[in-house]
Amino acid sequence: MSTPQKPLSLLTTIFFLLLLSPSISTNPPTPSPWPHQFHALLFMNRTNTLQKLDLWYDWPNGRNFNIIQDQLNGVVKYDLEWNNGTSFIYTLDPYKKECEVVHVEVGILRPDWLEGGNYLGQERVDNFLCNVWEKVDFIWYYEDVVTKRPVKWIFYTGYTAHVMTFEVGAVLDDPNWQAPLYCFSEAEKERVSPILEPTMKGGSFSRLMRGIDHAADDM
Repeated sequence: MSTPQKPLSLLTTIFFLLLLSPSISTNPPTPSPWPHQFHALLFMNRTNTLQKLDLWYDWPNGRNFNIIQDQLNGVVKYDLEWNNGTSFIYTLDPYKKECEVVHVEVGILRPDWLEGGNYLGQERVDNFLCNVWEKVDFIWYYEDVVTKRPVKWIFYTGYTAHVMTFEVGAVLDDPNWQAPLYCFSEAEKERVSPILEPTMKGGSFSRLMRGIDHAADDM
């Protein structure tokens, strides 16, 4: 009389299914491209500096807007970037009109700007399990594993962005993208005011974001 065969255990069955499944891949995940239009509220943290930053990204229209307010500071700074490399950095204070026009070699970031980044694995940050990429030793980017939304990124300077809200498809109305008239006078173009100077420095958010592509081109 033959001995009845014992059924395979559940763990053994799962193991063989995983081996045979064609959908299982050892390739690292790829970062999700940025939506072509979105609005994000960021809290920016750097030594001795805390900022609230409204980021409006509008790739189809070739423009990006950073609206920046330092902690406990009533002065709001507007950093309006165009894909031709022109930026208008200004305040809207009616009693102290300040503006600086800047021309740089690169436009706004492409939606796939993180392509080619080095995958570093998974890490839990800000209570989210994230995939982490690094690009050209310039930025470390954390993306939620489940929703694919950005959670945090850190520049090589230590300047850190925490993403508080991320609204895909949100678009700022066209009139808000117009720099004030006083940005177009020659006197304003030639000087950097004390109010705008921190924003103009190389470590500002917009300079660092645009610097990603420039750093990649130099590799």
